[in-house]
Amino acid sequence: MPHALLCMSHSPLLHHVDPPEDVKASVDAAFEQARAFVRDFAPDLVVNFGPDHYNGFFYDLMPPFCIGYRARGTGDYDSFAGELNVPTDVAEALAEHVIDRGIDVAISRQMEVDHGAVQPMEIIFGDVAPVPVVPIFVNSVARPFVKMSRVRAFGQAVGEYFASSNSRILFIGSGGLSHDPPVPQIATATEAQRKLLTDGRNPTPEARAARQTRVIDTARAFAAGDADIMDLNPDWDRAFLDVCRSGRVENFDGYRAEEMDAVAGHSAHEVRNWVSAYSALAACGDYRVTYEFYRPIKEYIAGFGITTAVLANEPI
Repeated sequence: MPHALLCMSHSPLLHHVDPPEDVKASVDAAFEQARAFVRDFAPDLVVNFGPDHYNGFFYDLMPPFCIGYRARGTGDYDSFAGELNVPTDVAEALAEHVIDRGIDVAISRQMEVDHGAVQPMEIIFGDVAPVPVVPIFVNSVARPFVKMSRVRAFGQAVGEYFASSNSRILFIGSGGLSHDPPVPQIATATEAQRKLLTDGRNPTPEARAARQTRVIDTARAFAAGDADIMDLNPDWDRAFLDVCRSGRVENFDGYRAEEMDAVAGHSAHEVRNWVSAYSALAACGDYRVTYEFYRPIKEYIAGFGITTAVLANEPI
């Protein structure tokens, strides 16, 4: 059966800041291309590789990977809040398969997912519930990070499980590209920030609003050239997209966490979700990218990319 992929940047700022009209129009047009692709593919199941921004996963226990048997949205930045439509039997069998392949993956029977995981589904489907989804967390903000080769191996193991599926499987990867929003780093965090990073579950509405306002204000300052965060790196973004397009997913192994921090920003690690998704698709067969959009957008604090791909022998 067919397998397909949608990878896209996300931004909680989409509905909170105003980029120039031509930028917004180009992003909207790219979203419509992605919607049409998924509508034509008509997936039976979404396998969603997503990050978290200290809304569902914290330093009290931070796994590199986690498969959700059940999950709910946290509702941050007015994103989806409620239960996801997770086929628990599929998630359980997937976890067993991945573990049998030598990848130590955590599982959760009450996973919480934030905007980073649900926003692509909201954009594409208009809701999160209509299509069953297996949510997969890939640590993308909290050091220490596993090597990218391990991320690729994890994605490959996930893809191998679905390679012979009788269902139409859509792999989604969310995040990046170059990206340095004001997320505290544990090494330099204040005591209050360390508490948030370690156990910040269920914040008060006031605390969540203050945190979100800080990010929105930073985005506006960044767009105006007056923010103390790393600039976007279009050259790095385009080189990463080149690897995605090449089909040689083993080339992702050359990415190093320290270099990514230095040249693409501390949240560029969200591309680990893209690496997982592309590696999963590659495990099902040779693939071809059918659509690519890229634009550096300061208002979203992101090198903003969207790609779609199918197996090479698929007509879509």
